[in-house]
Parts: sequence; C-alpha cells; structure tokens
Amino acid sequence: MPKKEPKVDAYINKAADFAKPILNHFRELVHITCPEVQELIKWGFPHFDYLGGPMCSMASFKQHCAIGFWKASLMKNAPELAANAKTEVSMGHLGRITTLKDLPKDKVIVAYIKEAMRLNEAGIKIEKPKPEAKKEIEVPDYFRKALSKNKKAEKTFNEFAPSHRKEYITWITEAKTEETRNKRLATTLEWLSEGKNRNWKYQR
Repeated sequence: MPKKEPKVDAYINKAADFAKPILNHFRELVHITCPEVQELIKWGFPHFDYLGGPMCSMASFKQHCAIGFWKASLMKNAPELAANAKTEVSMGHLGRITTLKDLPKDKVIVAYIKEAMRLNEAGIKIEKPKPEAKKEIEVPDYFRKALSKNKKAEKTFNEFAPSHRKEYITWITEAKTEETRNKRLATTLEWLSEGKNRNWKYQR
C-alpha cells in the first residue's frame, strides 16, 4: 500500500472540482513509479520527496493546476520543461493544466518521474547561485573632499565597515536641501573624528 499523507488528501479534497482528477492522477503515477516516495506539504502545496530530497510537486489554483520537478534544470528534458514553465501563469513544468487532457501521456510523465528519481539516487544537487558581491556605495565628491580636510574623520570612515559608511552616505545624500546637507556633513565629520558611527546614540 502506498504511503499517503492525510494532509495531501485534505489538500485535494479542498481543491476545485476540475483540479481533483488532475491531482489524483499525477499522485497515483508518482506512487506507481516510485513506491518509496514520501508525501508532505511544503509552502502550502503537496510535494513528493525521495531518498530524503525533494523530487516533484503539484499545486491547484483557481483556474489551473501546476506540476513541477525540483531538479528540472538538470533533467534530460530540461529545455522542454523550461519552455513549459514559461507559459503564462503556469508555475509548473508541464504547462497550464486545466483538464486531464492537458497532461502529457502517462509514459511521458513516468519518464520524467524516473529521471527525477535517478538524480536523487545519484545524490545530484542543484548548485545554489553564489550571491553577488554587494557593491560599495559611491562616495560623493563633495563628501570625499570634506573628508580629505579632516584626517581623523577620513581615517575613521575608511576603517569603518561598508554598512557604517553607507549609513553616513545615505544620511547626507538624502537631505532635501543644500542647507540640511551641509549641516549633516558637518555633523558627520564631527562624529567621525570622534570615532562614532551614524547610530552611536542608540547603542548601549
């Protein structure tokens, strides 16, 4: 007997009438193809995990269903799956599904599931993109010029962490008038010469 999660049963029962046969059909294909699959609800919709890792998912919306494969970008049919995912409001790798007829043939879906299983069995993981290095906020020329005339302030500013430098630059550049900007600039030089960061008043 396939191991079915009651929360997934509840999800399907609450789905729109058009969606129930779609969700039930895909669910059955997953269990037939991968008897060891584990069902669970993640991010509010049903997921199917295999060997401790995510494999595929299904979701029901007001007017369509979506089916996704966690490692679609690594699967043999990656371009085809990616093209389907780009269809308007599909949010899945099999396109926008409104009836059982919109689903690929069972043998095609089974092939997708087997490919997803193979990737999990091989321990292949999706590489997370490396976060882009945060760009240092640009120091306005007038601020840099003022700093050059106050060596203590300049030294403190240059030794500060990027976040502290950004706080001062943002405070100065967001001034609505030139008068306000000049006052903030003077205060900034004073505080920097004393080794203080922008929010030193709020620190204990």
